[in-house]
Amino acid sequence: MISHEKPENWWRVTPLADAVTLIDEPHIQPFYRCNVWHIRGSAGDMLVDSGMGVVPLRQWVPLVTERPLQAVASHSHFDHIGCHDEFSCRLCHAAEAHLMRAPTRENTYADKYVTDDIFTALPPEPYRSEHYAVAAAPATRLLWDGDVIDLGDRRFEVIHTPGHSPGGIALWEAATGILVAGDIVYDGKLIEGTSDLEQRQYIESMKRLYALPVRVVHAGHFPSYSGERHRQIIEDWLREKGA
Repeated sequence: MISHEKPENWWRVTPLADAVTLIDEPHIQPFYRCNVWHIRGSAGDMLVDSGMGVVPLRQWVPLVTERPLQAVASHSHFDHIGCHDEFSCRLCHAAEAHLMRAPTRENTYADKYVTDDIFTALPPEPYRSEHYAVAAAPATRLLWDGDVIDLGDRRFEVIHTPGHSPGGIALWEAATGILVAGDIVYDGKLIEGTSDLEQRQYIESMKRLYALPVRVVHAGHFPSYSGERHRQIIEDWLREKGA
């Protein structure tokens, strides 16, 4: 039987280069563990995704309360938006605003994936996987392809990347070569949409991201990687698709 972890041990905070900090939930199995990215700017900070929501983020990670913060959803799957309701400034692509406003176990895919088996230690009592659900977190700003998220001295361009989800986005900082990729590309087994439309969208999204002069990728899952590895992942994937 899996034991329940204490809330103070739930979150892990790892500072990286470029004023980027990785926040994650080490007691979730790697395949299901979302990378939460905190990025510092001169005028405020940005949080990309927020984990499962089984332990409050603001309460246990002081970093996210220190300065004005824009909480961005790379997409609306359960493992990425669980703590978005804790923040007053919430951004997502317009195509998934209705999901942020009215999440269910079905439309966030919690019904398909959330069982005790995705944990190495369960969230604190009284958590039960069969009762897990994402809280509503209506967007306060809708994002579109080409929009910019302004942090003062840093500017991240919104790139719409459908294929994994209809309103999936990546964020591109041209000045530093940083790509915050969400779930469209990472260094692991990718989860693709099954329809012909989703497959075509995925291919086009990958081609767009391949064309960027990327230096480093901070993705939705698994460790960050170099621009060289980024291009290799996409080349191999496109070759497999015959694209």
